[in-house]
Amino acid sequence: MPKELDNTNKVYLSMENKHTITARIAPRYQKAKKKEKKIILDEYVKLTGYNRSYATYNLRIHGKKKHIKNSDIILVADARKKSYKRSKPVIYDDKVKKELTFIWRSLNYICGKRLAPYIGEYVLKLENSNELSLDPIVRDKLFKISSSTIDKLLKSEKDKFKLKGRTHTKPGTLLKREIEIRKGISWDENKPGFLEIDLVGHDGGDVSGEFAYTLDSTDICTQWTETRIIRNKARIWVTEALDDIKRVLPFTVYGIDSDNGAEFINYHLLSYCKNNDIKFTRGRSYEKNDSCHVEQKNYSIVRQFVGYHRYDTKEEINLITKLYYLLRFYTNFFQPVMKLIRKDKLDNKNVKVYDKAKTPYRRIMEHPLIDEALKQKLKEEYDSLNPIELRRSIVYLQKRIYKFVREKNKDKIKYVSKEEYERILIENKNKNLSKEYCHDAPF
Repeated sequence: MPKELDNTNKVYLSMENKHTITARIAPRYQKAKKKEKKIILDEYVKLTGYNRSYATYNLRIHGKKKHIKNSDIILVADARKKSYKRSKPVIYDDKVKKELTFIWRSLNYICGKRLAPYIGEYVLKLENSNELSLDPIVRDKLFKISSSTIDKLLKSEKDKFKLKGRTHTKPGTLLKREIEIRKGISWDENKPGFLEIDLVGHDGGDVSGEFAYTLDSTDICTQWTETRIIRNKARIWVTEALDDIKRVLPFTVYGIDSDNGAEFINYHLLSYCKNNDIKFTRGRSYEKNDSCHVEQKNYSIVRQFVGYHRYDTKEEINLITKLYYLLRFYTNFFQPVMKLIRKDKLDNKNVKVYDKAKTPYRRIMEHPLIDEALKQKLKEEYDSLNPIELRRSIVYLQKRIYKFVREKNKDKIKYVSKEEYERILIENKNKNLSKEYCHDAPF
């Protein structure tokens, strides 16, 4: 029964009455289904005035055995209910994991969502290149494996370390009014030939003096990517690299889109685009996501393969040039990518919907606007490639590049092995712990 009423017509119950209500409602709540629980909970909160979270907790634990340990209430399971562990047959065993790990490493550690749709085609390519021989049962399992299972199996193998780079973009303001800001209607993004371009600096943390840059270009429709190393970001080298990219691309270039850096916003590039009948647009100021396609490639291709070191010598630039030549085949023919199709709104949340992961080569082969003669030429090129051999050559060049870096920096940086680094890290940690808990230290 209510004890008293206030001016707001709220009913205040004694704790005894609240306990009585809880005792009557809790059994019904614990047996109810999810939708029914919501109705019962609304009724209970209205009667008692409890916070909704506490009310749920109160109804859930009522009538169950419990004891208090270290200020926490712990429920004691009913002795009549026997707990048992559900045993599931192991489908993807160690044999599958071993072959999957080999495939994953050869594809530069891509995620399960990119690997799962492509794994069947890639296994066939490796078998035709005599790089892989699978047991029929393991082969069948690999063809059926899902992206979530791939990520689960490879969890212990994945590298968790991430590094961040440094931007070298300085605004070029003189020609901004003459260069159109890219809009959705200004480009036909379903047609190959519209490129996003960007520069990646290789300063290694020291921005003084002259150092190399990578010109990165990505076709929005097919995700075909070309990279070129240039000695610095002078306009002449940028234009020369763009001209070389335009010459080797398997389609005509109709437009390029850049950020607002002075290396792009200049008369040289504007004249080059006008003379070659290329539409030149730029992104909005301070809106980095306007060039999201090429920005993603800056990490997944440039940073992952050449790292964050400083490159400023002729030998390093020559080696990276050879590396990019191999990467052109490796990334475009054997690296599947996903494209964002649309964004849906579900329960006030934006849900991104992607298409099936495909390599840029496969996207070109399926595109109706690409000439059949060009497709045949690309197919012959694809048939002649061995992805494992490409991967070996890339790793060999990476080792040579890093050898130059070590030799150049031997007086500045002490390079140690991973095992030595971990040993030093543990020793320093133990020293800090011993200092923290030393009771003999003077105060």
